[in-house]
Amino acid sequence: MNYQKIIPVVLALSLTTASAWAQNAQSVIAEASRTMGVEGLDSISYYGAGTSFALGQSASATGLPGPRTNLSDYRRTLDFVHSLATTSAVTFAAPVTGGPAKLGVFNEVANASSSNNWSLQMQLWLSPWGFLKGAATHNATVAPQTTNNRTLQVVSWDSSVKSPAGAAYKLVGYINDQHLVERVETWLENPVYGDMLVQANYTQWRRSHEGIMFPSMVIESRGGQTLYPIQIFGVQRNPSQLAQYLQPVQVPGATAAPAAAPPPPPAPPVAKAEKLADGVYRITGGYVAVAVEFSDHILLFEAAGQNEARALAVMAEAKRVIPNKPIRYAVLSHHHFDHTSGLPAVVAEGATIVVHEMDKEFFEKALGAPRTLKPDAIALSGKKAVIEGVGEKRVFKDAQHSAELYHIQGLPHAEDMLVMYLPKEKIVVFADMYNVPPANDPVPNPPVIGTIVMMDNLARLQLDFDTLVSVHAPTPDLPITKASVLASLGRSK
Repeated sequence: MNYQKIIPVVLALSLTTASAWAQNAQSVIAEASRTMGVEGLDSISYYGAGTSFALGQSASATGLPGPRTNLSDYRRTLDFVHSLATTSAVTFAAPVTGGPAKLGVFNEVANASSSNNWSLQMQLWLSPWGFLKGAATHNATVAPQTTNNRTLQVVSWDSSVKSPAGAAYKLVGYINDQHLVERVETWLENPVYGDMLVQANYTQWRRSHEGIMFPSMVIESRGGQTLYPIQIFGVQRNPSQLAQYLQPVQVPGATAAPAAAPPPPPAPPVAKAEKLADGVYRITGGYVAVAVEFSDHILLFEAAGQNEARALAVMAEAKRVIPNKPIRYAVLSHHHFDHTSGLPAVVAEGATIVVHEMDKEFFEKALGAPRTLKPDAIALSGKKAVIEGVGEKRVFKDAQHSAELYHIQGLPHAEDMLVMYLPKEKIVVFADMYNVPPANDPVPNPPVIGTIVMMDNLARLQLDFDTLVSVHAPTPDLPITKASVLASLGRSK
């Protein structure tokens, strides 16, 4: 057999197949663009109403969306020529701890031409029209996928934006037999989820008087959790008011709502330990952590904090004041991401992460996910998270100390909340259930529900304590006593 003749034929067939795939991708993109009215589309603005659910702030790690903020006068404007995207809405939301709802505005501006923030830039390309425009100029590929007797054309392309690891962010779109983009996916780095899946689903399509096909319903999710369900009422093609729509919305009397993609956190303050009792230290400089010394190890309550830098600072300070002992246990008060985003550093430390048992499976899956977009301490160390679940009570004890963990039942803020009780020191350590009220208004009216739930649970558990330590330090930073918390509720006992 003449292999010298066969090899060129195989190579030619391979090149022909690759060329056919590329040609097929362009035909699929072109047909969808004609159907959806993308040809000649320089910009688009659409309006409606919807909801925003806070990522990583839900009452439970799985099964429930985060706190809800209603979005009225919702408008998103996409300028494909100048790579600009803006989103605005008027909000009316109640604080997660209870209290009256407040009028606010939500403004988000993405400049894809100069910003390397993919969480903002992806808003251009996640849109069904932007996805097709990007696919037409970024060497897209296509492959059919059949699911439930439906065949979709799966179009993929790499953006020009690079992740912190240097790889291009990828987009994948699913085009149905009506030549409509019904789903677009990308991935975004996240300290808890790792390479977090971002999905936008488009349904209930309509045609505008200008010939634009648009979805009446958009549902964006991250990490499998619904984040933005938006109902679209109408669209404008190449709007003459483009410059006006690209400006932030101003509403008299409204406060600014936090953007969906907050800026990077500043450098954390220096972690500083203060002695509460022999072998017990309160570590300040950010979210407060408490270190407890045992005979051959350290237990840290609230070790992870807001980010890896804070977790590293807390662990270093704990080992400074309690030298020559490893951090064996890192207890999470609850799953909220502002309390757990430093977990990669804790995993790399080799500490066992202690959570309420309802969170165990969630964190095992999340912390075990790939972390290629932005390699963190988990990826760099190669270590696997070790997680233990706690039910209603867990006791850590030796001849030196005793630390007891208890589950707070029925808390609206988080169903998985744990507190730590130190019986010898008569101290309770807690998070997110009580904030010191202003001096001129010592008794909130109505009282904060979370504080009521906490104190009722501590009474149910019959814990004998005098002092409380909050993960969120008071301002000014003063001791919190049982009597002062009861007084904030108008109680004496």
